[in-house]
Amino acid sequence: MENATGVKRKLAIIGVTAATEREEQLVTYLASGGYEGQLAEIEDLTKIKPLGIILDISPFSDDGWGKLLKVKSSPETRNIPVLPIYLSETGDIGGVFPVTDFFTLPVDEQYLMDRLAILGLTQEAETWDLQVMIASGSAEVQISKTLESAGFEIIRAYNGKEALALSSIHPSYFCFSSIMQPDMSAFELLEKFRLYPYNGNTPFFVLLKMNMREEEKTELSMEVAHLVSKKQLSCTEFLSHLRRRG
Repeated sequence: MENATGVKRKLAIIGVTAATEREEQLVTYLASGGYEGQLAEIEDLTKIKPLGIILDISPFSDDGWGKLLKVKSSPETRNIPVLPIYLSETGDIGGVFPVTDFFTLPVDEQYLMDRLAILGLTQEAETWDLQVMIASGSAEVQISKTLESAGFEIIRAYNGKEALALSSIHPSYFCFSSIMQPDMSAFELLEKFRLYPYNGNTPFFVLLKMNMREEEKTELSMEVAHLVSKKQLSCTEFLSHLRRRG
């Protein structure tokens, strides 16, 4: 389909197997919103130039986590926005996780600052005392130093519960979280952040380690499955999440 300017709004679908009920349902939902959903492999992305990626991170995904790591570690594809979703075995959308962006560790410091600048998050740092939360078991010293040198004040949290407690005292300009906290996943932390009035719209970045083991990927997918439980988003609800992403 095309928008008013005649440009097709293409979205790449990653982590979903071709010719399945899951693919058909997702493509149908996207088409009803004026998007052209196309199953893609990593090597296809530079050719089709999608507006973004719909990524299945459910237990039924075709290596969604591994493909996310490849996308976000390559300079050719890491700027493409990614919207993680939970796609059930029958193609129902159980949840959407609107992460602002993902960064792989160790972080490329110049890329980090360039990306934040593109998102409009650095221009006020020299004028205002802006606090950035880093929620990580190791507190990511490298990122802390980079942001401090740019004028941000760092609020450090070493697990999800501490991040939530601190966020109620120190509303953050934006937040970084390790993909897996000692007590919860980044997606659970994001879901809880969205319940707080001062943090509902806080830009939320997730940090990915490149050497993620298969059992860690499985654990994350099961964590996501637990979060969505038996939820099911309607087509309208799903598209509203998508449109808020721009």
